[in-house]
Amino acid sequence: MSAPRALRCAVPSALRGRAPIAQKGAISRRYSSAAVASSNAPGPTQTTELNDVEAREWVANVLQKAVQATTPRTDWTRKEISAIYHQPLLDLSYQAATLHRRFHAPSSVQLCTLMNIKTGGCTEDCSYCAQSTRYQSGTGITPKRVESVESVLAAARIAKTNGSTRFCMGAAWRDMRGRKNSLKNIKEMVSGVREMGMEVCVTLGMVDAQQAKELAEAGLTAYNHNLDTSREFYPSVISTRTYDERLATLDNVRNAGINVCSGGILGLGETDDDRVGLLHTAATLPSHPESFPVNALVPIKGTPLGDRKKIEFTSVLRTIATARIVMPGTIIRIAAGRKTMAEEQQALCFMAGANAIFTGEKMLTTECNGWEEDGEMFGRWGLVPMKSFEREGVK
Repeated sequence: MSAPRALRCAVPSALRGRAPIAQKGAISRRYSSAAVASSNAPGPTQTTELNDVEAREWVANVLQKAVQATTPRTDWTRKEISAIYHQPLLDLSYQAATLHRRFHAPSSVQLCTLMNIKTGGCTEDCSYCAQSTRYQSGTGITPKRVESVESVLAAARIAKTNGSTRFCMGAAWRDMRGRKNSLKNIKEMVSGVREMGMEVCVTLGMVDAQQAKELAEAGLTAYNHNLDTSREFYPSVISTRTYDERLATLDNVRNAGINVCSGGILGLGETDDDRVGLLHTAATLPSHPESFPVNALVPIKGTPLGDRKKIEFTSVLRTIATARIVMPGTIIRIAAGRKTMAEEQQALCFMAGANAIFTGEKMLTTECNGWEEDGEMFGRWGLVPMKSFEREGVK
């Protein structure tokens, strides 16, 4: 689906994803047609375009209001988020850092470890995933049954010993229907990890209200179910599960009293407008996700996106900074793709509002930075590991 004309004009393609050299009228030209306002947006009527001065004032007001926030808001318009996203990158990062320091301890970063507790055999057709049955012959993934409770708890102990305070478990399933025995074992894993004093997160595909309730009773801290991208671009990536089904799972998780972990994947072939759409969906949920993972696609040979080029780092940084501004209380996690980032790039992400990373031996089927490597980085940059349940509202 193409973007609305006003939105396309508001951000010329030559400027998308870039911080242009400052020139008179650059910002006003970029946003003048964005003044074709939606019914709930400030400013003139739908038939009136802002002049250069009005456009500059509108953009400045959006950013100023966002940066002065003392509480999160969920009534963002897509146009407002677009205006923030397309700010010159250095200023955007600075403003995000300012807000980050109001809501978070700036040097505190959580170490999370993700374990693949059931590999391959998934019936979904997610174009980026090596664990789909449709691509396994080309990716070399060997399907495996669910790991034993004992082996998972042993891995969690190792993670805790190495400094991780959140242990995440992923299983390649479309949903949990008909998996009573697996759910029983996973609840034991959840309870066991909680007894270690760690936060615990799982990602198991779609869950219904009863399954979410059972996981909550077992002590689950958070449930991960990524939106992946914008509603408009989503059908280009996945056809076996709808966007609304993803949102329904998030509702079930939230209603069960479990924290929501939901973010996206950058580099799928989406545009800046799609990244704005992803942020808009997350930032206008009834409550912001407690955790927003930012993944950079790791192309895996044998998948439909196996030949896609690495996304530009500036797009990753811009997404992180915008996420921090529109969801100021949320933990923003640098997830897949961090292995390809230089240490200085990671530092820029931390300055712009990221405050969690995945560390350990592996991230599902892709490489992960190791504990020792991350420990050395923390020492060089003055970062300190976040404690379990340190954030207000984390159960």
